[in-house]
Amino acid sequence: MSGTRRRGERGGARYVLISAVAERYGVHPQTLRLYEREGLLTPARSAGNTRLYDEAALRRLEAILTLTRDLGVNLAGVEVILRLREQLEQAQVELDRLLQVVRQEMLDERRGVARSHALVPLPRGPLVKL
Repeated sequence: MSGTRRRGERGGARYVLISAVAERYGVHPQTLRLYEREGLLTPARSAGNTRLYDEAALRRLEAILTLTRDLGVNLAGVEVILRLREQLEQAQVELDRLLQVVRQEMLDERRGVARSHALVPLPRGPLVKL
């Protein structure tokens, strides 16, 4: 898929045109437009309003196609699954952040560092946004 018609770069990111994406994944361009109308895909746009698919959009498309083709999930189900997946990923990021704080506190405690006497005060409140 090399060539300026099918691939391009903008701001360091690589983009693929809708025709190349449709060909690569064996879907009609109209199907890709439907996924966009349904809010499942959000490709970038060129100055001329051409749809531009980056790697993140292609990974999301692959997930959509796996759910619809291989698992028989309808588009409403795909939307729910993708939203839950995003929430799970965000929860994982927040859990990782919380674990980092707990590990640091445990290390500080072992070293005898009292956080209440630290030079930089720690913010009070929940560590994880709900």
